[in-house]
Amino acid sequence: MMRPAALIATMALALPLAACAAQPSIVPGGVHEVKAHPLPAFQIHEECVKLVPGDRLDYTFSATAPLQFNIHYHEGNTVIMPVTRDKVTSDAGRFEAVVAQEYCLMWEAGAAGTPLDYSVRLIRGKP
Repeated sequence: MMRPAALIATMALALPLAACAAQPSIVPGGVHEVKAHPLPAFQIHEECVKLVPGDRLDYTFSATAPLQFNIHYHEGNTVIMPVTRDKVTSDAGRFEAVVAQEYCLMWEAGAAGTPLDYSVRLIRGKP
C-alpha cells in the first residue's frame, strides 16, 4: 500500500500529464506540424479532431517507407473511411466533412517501420 505522501506525489505528477492529453493538437486556423515521428513496424499513429459539415482538413505527409493512410470515423461498430491510401510514402489533400463526427487521420507502418513527417490544418466551414 502506498503511503499518503507517495500517493499525493504520484497524483501530482499525473495531473499535468492528464491536462496535456486533454489539449487538442489540431486547432482551427493553426498548422499542426510533426517531424520525424517514429512509427515502428506494424504500429499506428492517429490524430483526431471533431468536425462538422463544411469543415476542412488540409493535410500532407511523407515517410521513408511505404505505409497505409486513412481518414476515418466510427458509426457504432462500423468504421467509415472516406479517404484511404495503400502503400504510399507521401500524400497531400483536402478533406471536407459531410457529417458531424470525430475524424481521425491514421498512419500504419509496414514491416520496415518509418519516421513520419506530417502537417494538418483545420479550416472551419461557415456557420
